[in-house]
Order: sequence, then C-alpha cells, then structure tokens
Amino acid sequence: MSDEVSAAVTITHAVGLHARPAITFTKLAKTFEASIRIRGRDDQPWVDAKSIVKVMALKLRTGAVLDMRARGDDAEAAIAALKGLVERDFDETGEA
Repeated sequence: MSDEVSAAVTITHAVGLHARPAITFTKLAKTFEASIRIRGRDDQPWVDAKSIVKVMALKLRTGAVLDMRARGDDAEAAIAALKGLVERDFDETGEA
C-alpha cells in the first residue's frame, strides 16, 4: 500500500459541492480502490468521499477549500482526478 497523498482545492462551482456536483464527485471517487477522505474546514471531520450523504453533509459552498487525502495503490491518481474535477467545476459548463 502506498503512502498517503493529499491536496487542497478551492470550490469555484456556482452551487458549491451540492446535489449534481456531489454526485459527480462521489461517482468518480468510487472508481478508485484507494480510501479517499475529504473535509472542508480544519474543524470538520474527515468523511468518506465515496458516500454521497457524507459529502453533501459537509455543505461546502463556493469559495470553500476542499481538503482531500487518499491512501492506496491508486491514491495519487485518485487525488489528481478529483482535484481536476473540482477545478473544472465538476464538468458542468454554464450550469448553476
């Protein structure tokens, strides 16, 4: 098993990490074998990035910094893919 990989990314999507963006995020997270955890603020608990309920419960809005960490053989690829998805506004162009 590989070491932990981490990254942080600012959410720029108009509605934040809610509804459609959260579904897109968790679907992508589930494609990786790595254990992936996320949180919004230092005082928030780390939650399973593969759980739509837990991801939406973070209530992350536009401008929030999303901390991500992963552990497993494909952890680096998982973090890179998820960070890229957030940076691309969850691949939702022109939608709010």
